[in-house]
Amino acid sequence: MKVGDVSLYQRFGSIHQRRIMIVGLLTVGLVIMLGLDLWAGPAGLSFADIIIGLFDREQLELRHQIILWDVRLPDALIALAVGAALGLAGIEIQTILDNPLASPFTLGVSSAAVLGASLAIVVAPVLPFLGEAAVLPAMAMLFALGAGGLILMIVRWANGAREMVVLFGIALVFLCNALTAGLQYLASAEAVQQIVFWTIGNLTRAGWLEVGLVSACFICVLPFSLRHVWIMTLLRGGEAHARSMGINVGKLRMWVILRVSLLAAFAVCFVGAIGFIGLVGPHIARLLLGEDHRLLVPGSALCGALILSCASFLSKALIPGVIIPVGILTAVVGVPVFIGLLSARRRAL
Repeated sequence: MKVGDVSLYQRFGSIHQRRIMIVGLLTVGLVIMLGLDLWAGPAGLSFADIIIGLFDREQLELRHQIILWDVRLPDALIALAVGAALGLAGIEIQTILDNPLASPFTLGVSSAAVLGASLAIVVAPVLPFLGEAAVLPAMAMLFALGAGGLILMIVRWANGAREMVVLFGIALVFLCNALTAGLQYLASAEAVQQIVFWTIGNLTRAGWLEVGLVSACFICVLPFSLRHVWIMTLLRGGEAHARSMGINVGKLRMWVILRVSLLAAFAVCFVGAIGFIGLVGPHIARLLLGEDHRLLVPGSALCGALILSCASFLSKALIPGVIIPVGILTAVVGVPVFIGLLSARRRAL
């Protein structure tokens, strides 16, 4: 079959190669942004110092070793891990619910995490086998996973109907927000300030343990997402078409929601409810890479990581000596890029 002088097979190969190149460029951009994130700050570390310190930390002064390895590197890596987790969760939930406005927050998982964190701040419970510093993220994760469990029960009860999932998720968001507001009404001014600060997102609380846990969650979930790339691509043609091909859409939806709940729970429990990444990251990846989930899944993770890494860099670079909470900047970074890509695509059409 020919279209002009070029076969459809050649055209598809050319498009696929261009998309692979885009994934490569996103990876290069991520490495560059990681370097900028490590460089930003008042300590006076040059790029040469950072490169030398990453490969041989003993070559740096002791204070520079501490700044690079104990402060900046965990902050920069948690931005990559959380951004990648939210980007992956976003593309999966948008596809399985066939809703462009869906995100990890649509399920109410993040709102439940905020409720758990608020309860930990106001009540300050004592949990067995956990230190005082670990209570807040543990409560946030517990409530987030509990919300995911409720969603899975609804999916099973409704036989995987996406309308029920969306409606229950929205209801859960409102319920958790109302309970959080009630806690803030009863809490002291200091506790309210802590709740607000946690809610808008902050990467500086994370250490190597948190980086390892979020990264491990992402690495464990990613193979299952890649295993379903052909089915998820098929699902973009419509749920009826997927069912006609023998796909058990209800069961698939249950597994996807389980993955999204785990990713969202681990992503938000340590750094706060950072929004927008799971919504816009997948849309940017889709505009760049199309609907082929073989590239769209890793592309969404890369876009999410790139946006949050960029926000992390700006949070330290915009105002010297001040670290702006990164949740404030995610929309500032993502919205202009998203609008620019939409405009470019419209002109191309």
